[in-house]
Amino acid sequence: MSEIRLFGIRHHGPGSARSLRAALDAFEPDCLLIEGPPDAEALIPLAAQSGMVPPVALLVYRPDRPRDCAFFPYAGFSPEWVALQGALASGIAVRFIDLPHAIQLADGFGPPGVAPPGMPEPSSEDEAGPIDGGPAAPAADAQAGDAAGDDPEVPAPAPAALRRDPLGELAQAAGYPDGERWWDALVESRAGADGDVFGAIAEAMTALREQAEPDPGERFREEAREAHMRQAIRRAAKEGFARVAVVCGAWHVPALALHDARGRAGADAATLKGLPKTKIACAWAPWSYERLATASGYRAGVLSPEWYDTLWNHEGQVAARWLARAAALLREADLDASPASVIEAARLAEALAGFRGRARPSLDDLDEAAQATLCFADPGPMALIRRKLVIGERLGATPPGSPGTPVEADFEAQCRRLRLKPGADAGEIVLDLRKETDLARSHFLNRLHLIGIPWGDRRQARGRGTFKESWFLAWQPEWVVELVAASAEGGTVAEAAAGRVRAAARRAERVAELAGLIGTLLDADLGAAGAEVVQALDDRAAVSADVFDLMEALPPLAELARYGSVRSSDTAPVLAVVHGLVPRAAAGLVAACQSLDDEAAAAATARIVAVSGAVALLEESGLRATWQEALRMLADQEHVHGRVVGRAVRLLYDARVLCADEAGDRLHRALSRAAGATAAAAWIEGFLEESGAALIHGQGLLAVIDAWLCGLDAQTFDELLPLVRRTFATIVPAERRAIGEALARPGGRTEAGGPGTGFDAQRADRVLPILRLLLGPEHATTEDAS
Repeated sequence: MSEIRLFGIRHHGPGSARSLRAALDAFEPDCLLIEGPPDAEALIPLAAQSGMVPPVALLVYRPDRPRDCAFFPYAGFSPEWVALQGALASGIAVRFIDLPHAIQLADGFGPPGVAPPGMPEPSSEDEAGPIDGGPAAPAADAQAGDAAGDDPEVPAPAPAALRRDPLGELAQAAGYPDGERWWDALVESRAGADGDVFGAIAEAMTALREQAEPDPGERFREEAREAHMRQAIRRAAKEGFARVAVVCGAWHVPALALHDARGRAGADAATLKGLPKTKIACAWAPWSYERLATASGYRAGVLSPEWYDTLWNHEGQVAARWLARAAALLREADLDASPASVIEAARLAEALAGFRGRARPSLDDLDEAAQATLCFADPGPMALIRRKLVIGERLGATPPGSPGTPVEADFEAQCRRLRLKPGADAGEIVLDLRKETDLARSHFLNRLHLIGIPWGDRRQARGRGTFKESWFLAWQPEWVVELVAASAEGGTVAEAAAGRVRAAARRAERVAELAGLIGTLLDADLGAAGAEVVQALDDRAAVSADVFDLMEALPPLAELARYGSVRSSDTAPVLAVVHGLVPRAAAGLVAACQSLDDEAAAAATARIVAVSGAVALLEESGLRATWQEALRMLADQEHVHGRVVGRAVRLLYDARVLCADEAGDRLHRALSRAAGATAAAAWIEGFLEESGAALIHGQGLLAVIDAWLCGLDAQTFDELLPLVRRTFATIVPAERRAIGEALARPGGRTEAGGPGTGFDAQRADRVLPILRLLLGPEHATTEDAS
């Protein structure tokens, strides 16, 4: 009769891995069953190849819908990986026993009337918690190992509720702030030389499962998973293995312990009978510690992968090793970190651990010691240490020739077609978008940006022409992980990029965000997704009451509508959106500009200028008339911030909607004493900001401002001088010089007639001889001769 032992572990835990290794060495199994995807069993031997360097992940996906997928990450300290390596080295049988993803990813998987839990929503990584199973899915040979006559009425224990936090409940009972720290203190930071820990884990999980209250969808999935795992255990025993070791998430131990209970085989067969299946593909993929961390959103992740790596590889010298690496990091950044400081930090960490009743320093102890002695309480250096030595930047690798993910394969094919080499040295390339290959390269680099791979840094192209595009290419090896992760969004780089943008569009709350997404889609030539985002933008704009949001969206859309044809992109939908946005923004402009403080007025002014430029860029008379009418209404407001009104008047003056006399009249009214000196200064700032041409060429405008300044009393002048100086500082030096020269000339500071309106006959007489020489005697008049 087979001896079967269950080892409940926490995914990615070095203490669990160490305890498991010791327990397996003592048990000496001849068959190892691991909670993992049976669909990928054919890839297990690759784990023993020298080119396989963790962290790595198993990817299981539907070839027809790559977004329906699941990742199973493994680090060097993951218990499953340690058990797998030991079994492969010993030559014993190894099997994955979770419910196959051929079932879990199939259409229709789930209880009647209840949507399937977790799938087919793209499962970016393992959807399970740290001690329940992976996202996984077991295979379905429902009849194998069943015993005839078993009672199907025997109930299974309550399955896991995937959204619960069992560790958190135990941690709270033990007085720890969260489950991560409780588990780390009691399991992961232990020496792990004994196997008793697995009995204690099983007892704790049994107590927790008694309180489980899963929803119907989760219950169905977990019952199917545990039924299949029990079938796999019975099958191994029936095949004659003497000692069978089962490595699974700790949460499943109580349920799997019932594998030989009376009636259990029949009940499991009934649970698995008739479940749908689909075609599945699998691949090993490089992974990273950053994606293994909880901070990445991976629910089965750990807070500190690099710390766990140190615990696993440097047992007995953890504190010294970690602090020495921290000091080396600081020295690389040109910060002080002497050996004496490291020794002091180690002593402090040991003391803190002793005060807190720990046999050796924990990560919290080392963190506090490093911050106090190496970083002198400066958060900057400590952030570097935490990034490098707590989360880490380690990157895995897979053996050459091993099956890759769909996006990886498409990436390699595109690189060959476009003659781009990821491993090449960094360098600059200039693309001519009129050439088919260069245009395709531009699309490809922009698509990579969308999936988080900034291989190319877009720069200003040298030379003339809008058809040129300059990129600086610099490949980083860790971007392989981003290619793997992008497989959750589609089967090609283009599909993955479009999927990322669609997801961003669903999350977007502002019209301006959607406008930015449309630009990226046109640059990447993702027309299908672009149509969806354009429709989303149009729908959002139709109900948006935020006029400034609409205004922020207009400039990028106008630029796309005007110049998008350079990339051979269809910009008609974008232009249609602009035609809808301009009237909405114009209708609400005056109301939006009421009751603004100085900061809000500056922001509103910038938006008004940007929209005016966008409307001018499109060169459509209807849009221009609509917007200019809104500006005229704004220019007539008496209770709107002066900076906004002044800019509206200036825009109308530049567009020749207002003549110089009308602009002068408005300037007179704005600078009248009744308006107040501060409001007048704000009006001038809006009118003159970044351009003094109106004062140089506008008849009388300079004289009005000059007269207003000269008429201020000393105290008011002193108060307003910084504001006026700030305004004139935005004018380019050449224009400031021309204004100064105009004021310095005789008659330059006159009444409303403006600079230079008085005629000086004596000065004119001095010029006539020169004119006579230049023009010649035939052009001289009688008056000239006299």
